[in-house]
Amino acid sequence: MSDITVASFNVKNLIEANQEYYRFEQYSTEEHAWKRDWLADQVLALDADLIGFQEIFSEAALRDVVDEADARAAALNEVAQPTPGSRYARKAIFRRLKAEGYKEASLAFAPNLNDSGPGERRPGVAILSRMGFVGEPEIIQQIDPALEIPFSALGGDASAGSFTLKRLSRPILKARVPMGNAVVTVFNCHLKSKLGEFDRPAGADFAPAADLTAYDPVARAMGSLRAALRRMAEAFVLRRAIVDELKDGNPVIVMGDFNDHENAVSSEIIAGEAPFKNYSWMRRHDARHANDRYTREENEQITGDVEAARLFSAERMFVRKSLRDMVYTAAFGGKFESIDQIFMSRHFHPDNGGRIGEMTYFSVLNDHLTDGSHPEAPYNKLASDHGQIMAHLSMRDDA
Repeated sequence: MSDITVASFNVKNLIEANQEYYRFEQYSTEEHAWKRDWLADQVLALDADLIGFQEIFSEAALRDVVDEADARAAALNEVAQPTPGSRYARKAIFRRLKAEGYKEASLAFAPNLNDSGPGERRPGVAILSRMGFVGEPEIIQQIDPALEIPFSALGGDASAGSFTLKRLSRPILKARVPMGNAVVTVFNCHLKSKLGEFDRPAGADFAPAADLTAYDPVARAMGSLRAALRRMAEAFVLRRAIVDELKDGNPVIVMGDFNDHENAVSSEIIAGEAPFKNYSWMRRHDARHANDRYTREENEQITGDVEAARLFSAERMFVRKSLRDMVYTAAFGGKFESIDQIFMSRHFHPDNGGRIGEMTYFSVLNDHLTDGSHPEAPYNKLASDHGQIMAHLSMRDDA
C-alpha cells in the first residue's frame, strides 16, 4: 500500500504586492509579506502530495509561496530529523515528522481567459503535484460550440426559452496524475459564486442594482438568478468531462471551490445521481399500462450504470466513518458551511471490491476561519476565507 494525500486550497486572491486585482484592491508590501508568510505555513502544514489551488492571479506569486514553504520544510527537517547514524533514526515517528517539500514537484497553472487589466483581474487555478503529470494538463474554459440549454415546453408552448453558456467564469484544470499503480484524472475547479451578476447598461459606470441607496430587490434577485444559472451550467460542463473520463475507465478525483454545499443542486450535478432503491418498483418510461415496470434484470443494469457514473464526497465518507459531523470550510454571517469539496469516483469507495485505493482520513485546516461575527476571532482579510481540506488515500499496490 502507498499513502497519498490530495488537498484543495482556496488561497483568496494571490497576487504580488502593489498590483490592483479588483477595483481599489491591492496588497501593500507589508500585507503581501504577511500573506506570503501565512500561505507558506499552511502549505507546510498540509504537506500534501497534490494540492489544487484556487484564486491564483499570478503563477509567479504561487511559485514564490511554494519556494518559501520548501525553505521552511528544509529548516524543519534540519531540527526534527535525526542524523542517519543516530541509534533511533529508523523510528516511524521521524518519517511522520518529515516535511517532504516540493523541490521536485510539477506545477500546472490555468490562467483565466476573463483576466484583464488592473482593477479588472480575474483569478485562475493551479495544481501542484509531487507525482508529476502524465501528458500535458488541459484547461477547460472556452465552450466551443457554445452550450445551449433549451427549457422544456410547458402547456404546449414550443418557445419555452433557453440559456447559452459560451465561457466559464473561471477555468477548470484537468490533469492526469500517477498515484500508486494507477493514473487518476484530477479536476480542479472554482465554480461561479453566489454573488449576483448585475446587468450594467452600455456606457454606464455601474450596474443600477449595485446602487444600495436605490435598493432594487427585484433586480438583485435577478442577479442571484444569473449567478445560480451560471454555476449550474458550469457544474454541467464539469460533469460532462467527468463522465467522459469514467466511460474511458479512468479513476477520477474532483476538487475545488464549488461555492455551494455538498447537497446543493450544482454539487449533485457534479457527483451524479444516486440510484433509486429498486427500479423494479418504478413505472417504465414507455409504460402503456399502470403496471408496466422495469424488470429485475433491468433494475440491476440501471443500478450498475448509475453507480458507474457517480462520485462520492470525501467529507461525507469521513463523517460516516468517524461519526464526526462538524466539517466546515467557509464562514459568513455567523453561518459555517462546507463549500470546498473533494469528490472521488467509485474506484476509491470502501464498498467497491475492485477499488484501487480508499480514503483513510480527512483533514480540515479551519482554525483561522472567522467572518468577524465572533469577537474572540476577529476577521483577518489577509488570511484565506476558506478552510483547507485534505483526503488521505491508501493506494493498493495490486491495482
